[in-house]
Amino acid sequence: MSSSPPSPWWEQAIIYHIYPRSYRDTTGNGVGDLPGIIEKLDYLQVLGIDALWLSPIFRSPMRDFGYDVSDYTDVHPDFGTLETVDALIEQAHQKGLRLLLDFVPNHTSDQHDWFRESRSSQTNSKRDWYIWRDAGSDGGPPNNWLSYFGGPAWTWHEDTQQYYMHSFLKEQPDLNWRNPQVVEAMHSVLKFWLDRGVDGFRVDAVLPIIKDDQFRDDPLRTEASFGKDTGPAENQLRIYSANRPELHGLLRHMRDLMDGYPGDRLLLGEVYSLDPSTAAQYYGHNDEFQLVLNVSLVNLPWEAAKLRHYVEAFEGALPSGARATLVLGSHDEPRLASRWGEAQARVAAIMLLTLRGTPIIYYGDEIGMLDSENAGLNPLDPWPVLAGLPQLSRDSSRTPMQWDASPGSGFSAADEGGTPPNPWLPIHPRAGELNVASQQADPRSIYSLYSALIELRKSSPALVHGSYQALDIQPEGNYVYLREWEGERFTVALNFKSQACRISIPGESTGRVVLSSHLDRNGEAYMGDLSLRGNEGVVILLQ
Repeated sequence: MSSSPPSPWWEQAIIYHIYPRSYRDTTGNGVGDLPGIIEKLDYLQVLGIDALWLSPIFRSPMRDFGYDVSDYTDVHPDFGTLETVDALIEQAHQKGLRLLLDFVPNHTSDQHDWFRESRSSQTNSKRDWYIWRDAGSDGGPPNNWLSYFGGPAWTWHEDTQQYYMHSFLKEQPDLNWRNPQVVEAMHSVLKFWLDRGVDGFRVDAVLPIIKDDQFRDDPLRTEASFGKDTGPAENQLRIYSANRPELHGLLRHMRDLMDGYPGDRLLLGEVYSLDPSTAAQYYGHNDEFQLVLNVSLVNLPWEAAKLRHYVEAFEGALPSGARATLVLGSHDEPRLASRWGEAQARVAAIMLLTLRGTPIIYYGDEIGMLDSENAGLNPLDPWPVLAGLPQLSRDSSRTPMQWDASPGSGFSAADEGGTPPNPWLPIHPRAGELNVASQQADPRSIYSLYSALIELRKSSPALVHGSYQALDIQPEGNYVYLREWEGERFTVALNFKSQACRISIPGESTGRVVLSSHLDRNGEAYMGDLSLRGNEGVVILLQ
C-alpha cells in the first residue's frame, strides 16, 4: 500500500456521533452518562474510531434534550460533572481518541441567567443580548418569521411588553450576535472548553445565528425548497431570518480563535441546507469551518442516481482544498437501516466508508439499529408535537444503545418493567438480535462489515486521499466509482436494486475482491466482469 500524505487529523478521521442520554447508563437511573462513555472507549478504539462527537452535555432544563442550554460551562447532573469531562478527555486522549462537543450558539434556554436578566426589564444591561422587538402595526408579531419547530418565531412577553425571537421552541430564545458582548461571552465559552482539552466543536444550527438588522419579512418561495422545514415554514424563503452574509465574518473570528490553539482544533458546522452551494460557502477560504456536515445524503431516497448526483454536486461546489463530510445517520432523522432498509444499510456502509470525505457514524448504525415504534407511543420530542406532525418524532432514532441480549440490553440496569427506573426511551424489541455482543461473535454481521471497512480504509490511502471517478455502468441502479492514489486503485460497485445483475467495466484491470457487503467473497478474482447479488456492494483492489 502507498504512504499517506501529511494532513490534519480530521481529514483522515472516522468520527462517531454519540447521543449521551442513550449510550450507556452507569447509575441505573435510565439515562446515559459520561462514565458510561468512558467505560466504552475500548469498544470505540477497537472499532477504529478516531474522534467522538457528543450531543450537548451542558446544564439544561432538557426541553429540547440539551439543545436548550442554561449554563454553557457546566455539565448536566444526569451526565456527570466537570471532573467527569476532564476524565473523559484524558482517557480518550490516552487511547488516541479525540473529543468534540456540541456547541449551541444560536440560542440558550429561557432558564439561562442571561435571559432571566434580559427579560427582567427593557433597561436591563442584558436586554440586548437577545432579540426583542415591539409589536407590529397590527399588534401582532414584528414580522412574518417562523420557527423551524412550527408557528411564529416570536413570543409576547407580557411583563416587558415586547416580543422576543426564537428560531426553535419558545423556551429557546435567540441570542443577538450583533451585540459584541454576546460574541465575547460565547468566545469565552469556547475557550473554557478548549482550555480543558477538547479537540473541537460541532456547531449547531449555523444558518440562523445572525438575522437581518432591518427585520424584513421573509418572502414566499417560488422554487422547490432546499431545506427541511415543515408546514407553513416550508413556503418561506429564509433570506432575512437566516443565512445572512454577515454570518461569515462571525465564523472567521471563531475560526481565528480555534487556530490560536495547538493540535488542529476542529470546527464542524451544521449548515442545514440541501443546496450544496449554500453548504459549501461556509468553508470560506479555509478560514471558516474545516468541515461542513453534508446532511443531504440523510434526506435522499435510496436511488443510485440521486445519491451520486448529490455526492458530485457537493464535491463540485467545494472551494479548493476543502473536504466533504459523509453523514448517513443522525439524531434528528430516521435511522439508516429503517430509512433505506436493513439489506441496503450494508451497501450504504460501503458507500460511507469508501467515498471521498470524512465519514461520520451515528451510534448504533454499526450494529444495524432500527427506529423503535415503541418510542413514539408517548413522544418526548417537543418539535413534532408543536408542528402537529407527531409521526416525525425523533425519539425513535434516539433509543438506548444495544450492547447485549440482557433485559436492559447492557445499556442500563434500569430494566423496563423491573424495580429500577425504566430507560428514558424504550429499548428496541429486536435488541436481543441487534446488539454488539452477538454481532461481534458473528463474522458476517453488519458490525463485522463496519469493522472490516474501517480497517480497509485505514490501511488504504486511496480510500482516504484518492481521486474519485464515477463510471456510467449498465444496468441502471448501480453506483460504480474508482478511487486512486499513487498507483493504488479500487473499484467500488454498489447494486441499489433487489435484483441480481452483471456489470462490465470496460478498460479496467484485473484484480481481486477485498470486501463485499455479504463478507463472503474476499479474495475472489476479478477479470472485468462482475456479478452482483441484489443489494450487494463490493470493493475490488485493482492490479
